[in-house]
Amino acid sequence: MNRRQFVKDVAMAVAAIPVLSWPLTLFADPQPNNKHKNMKTIMIIDGGPRRNMNTAQMLQKVAEGALSVGKEIEVKTVRLYDLDYKGCMSCMACKIKGKASNVCKFKDALTPILEEIAQADGLVMGSPIYFGDVTGQMRTFLERLAFPWLSYNDYSMTAPKKMPVILIETMNGTPERNNSNGYGSMKYCISAALGEPERVVAYNTYQVKDYSRFELAGFSEEMKRQYRDEHWEEDLQKAFDAGKRMAESIG
Repeated sequence: MNRRQFVKDVAMAVAAIPVLSWPLTLFADPQPNNKHKNMKTIMIIDGGPRRNMNTAQMLQKVAEGALSVGKEIEVKTVRLYDLDYKGCMSCMACKIKGKASNVCKFKDALTPILEEIAQADGLVMGSPIYFGDVTGQMRTFLERLAFPWLSYNDYSMTAPKKMPVILIETMNGTPERNNSNGYGSMKYCISAALGEPERVVAYNTYQVKDYSRFELAGFSEEMKRQYRDEHWEEDLQKAFDAGKRMAESIG
């Protein structure tokens, strides 16, 4: 058989194969990916508005600590300020008889995040403290997270699954003098539904990188800098260690 005839015969054979059979044979995975099946997921919820300041840096260290364990762990960080969502709409869809759900049913940008948390193996939440409380975005998120857990039959709190939780707070106040309520009443909801959270706090944090640009005469930049030099690396290490402990506990 000459070369021309050989090429012609191959082309005819290929043309005779049904097109619909290609995806079924070429892209089938006969053996599931065990690594993906065994992967544990930690969800990090960043409730701060600034991408590279105190809260974001603390949460990054939590992630690094979790990943340092060397296990099959995925860490996913969600910035609430990047999402368009609302607080609890009081639609009561999570309380309908025969269809009650412990995951919020209202549809917006937060819905898929809440569904991911329901299946996660660990949850980390971080927020700066404004006026003594977590940010409005974090509080709004917590309404949507926790209200479906609450039963109005017996007032129990039931999440889809138990998991370790870390609560990060960063604040201008000092350990001796601050007005922080932290996560407030929502901490009780978290404890009852998921388990007692680990709390990691960074006090007396830098508010801005250049104090000379702002009306902040009530603060001494020199004293702020001195406190930061003495404590900030320690605070970051506490966040790292907390992330590591979480990863070890879910392995």
